[in-house]
Amino acid sequence: MIKKILFSAALLTGLTHISSAQTTLKTGIWRGALITASANEIPFNFEVTNTGGKQELAIINSTEHFKVTDVTAKGDSVFIKMPLFDSEFRLKLDGNNLKGHYIRHLGDRDVPMDFTATAGTPWRFLKTPAKTAYNVSGRWSAIIGEGDGRDTTVGEFKQVGPKVTGTFLTTTGDYRFLEGTVSGDSLYLSCFDGGHAYLFTAKITDTNTLTDGKFFSGLTGKDVWSAVRNENAKLPDAYSLTALKPGYKKLAFSFKDLTGKTVSLDDARFKNKVVIVQILGSWCPNCMDETAYMVNYYKKYQQKGVEVIGLAYERTTDFAKSQRALAQVKNRFDVKYPILITGYTSNKAETAKSLPMLTKVVGFPTTIIIDKAGDVRKIHTGFSGPGTGEHYTEFISEFEKLTDDLLAEK
Repeated sequence: MIKKILFSAALLTGLTHISSAQTTLKTGIWRGALITASANEIPFNFEVTNTGGKQELAIINSTEHFKVTDVTAKGDSVFIKMPLFDSEFRLKLDGNNLKGHYIRHLGDRDVPMDFTATAGTPWRFLKTPAKTAYNVSGRWSAIIGEGDGRDTTVGEFKQVGPKVTGTFLTTTGDYRFLEGTVSGDSLYLSCFDGGHAYLFTAKITDTNTLTDGKFFSGLTGKDVWSAVRNENAKLPDAYSLTALKPGYKKLAFSFKDLTGKTVSLDDARFKNKVVIVQILGSWCPNCMDETAYMVNYYKKYQQKGVEVIGLAYERTTDFAKSQRALAQVKNRFDVKYPILITGYTSNKAETAKSLPMLTKVVGFPTTIIIDKAGDVRKIHTGFSGPGTGEHYTEFISEFEKLTDDLLAEK
């Protein structure tokens, strides 16, 4: 996405294997906590189960159970490599406790966060929340950040007893599956998806107001937020944020695919086809949500005359590093359409430079819809993933109706 954020059913496949018979994790629910530089915990739960003589690990965020595929153990050491986003855990097991680091491998450096986990701990924030003073279910107009960096979002929450689930919708995507608690007059929400870790806290001043909000992202990210209840809150039209510059009707590019072969939009396979150009990055959870959808979309529409091309903007310009990260995405989702390594970074100015016919690139993902004549018809910024519920299903319906209309054109 962007500086913020949000996988779908396609992310939830795979088994976690503990390779050493000497080291096993206790089955059941664990509570894990990433520790920020300001000593705040970003908590999440995960479940360990034994299936067919092997252990499975699923990270739990609301209705999403995200299973990893690469866990090994040696002695008292446990190594967990996340299936996406080039991140991993390096841990020590002491009875029912794990301790060590979660490490994000960025283009130019590694960023470690302290991590602890305890077995047999099904609660996320508080073992015994205080009696809830308010119910935050509903739609909220929320401001995250301040000054030039402020972001107008829409919060949607569902509260049952003290438990809260929901997300924030933004112009460039969503914050995926948030889960938390209301305790007294305090709201707590968190998410860890392997690529991003978020913690939101706020005071519930009254039925319609959230104040003193704090937002922690990863190791050092820290911001403020507030919200007011507004059942009519909405975002700008996602098709209105990016456009072609005056005088342009078409898109043009040539980049290398994962094998090093140059692919151009002028190639014969794209002629007289409806073409979807997906601007993405392997580091972007919302892009992974869109990729999971786009794989199924491509299966449905390729034979009808639709092609899809992914344009990847990574954290680095190093082709080999980008190739490894994107191969992981391709294999995870079984992507059949070409993903091209642009050689430009995920800096939005760099992204825009690679496609000079665009006015700007607001965020990741951005999806460009091209008709059979090769003309750009629409440009959609962001992606409302499965964590957004009805917004996700509405997008699919709208997007596929647009595809059908373009295919019907002479």
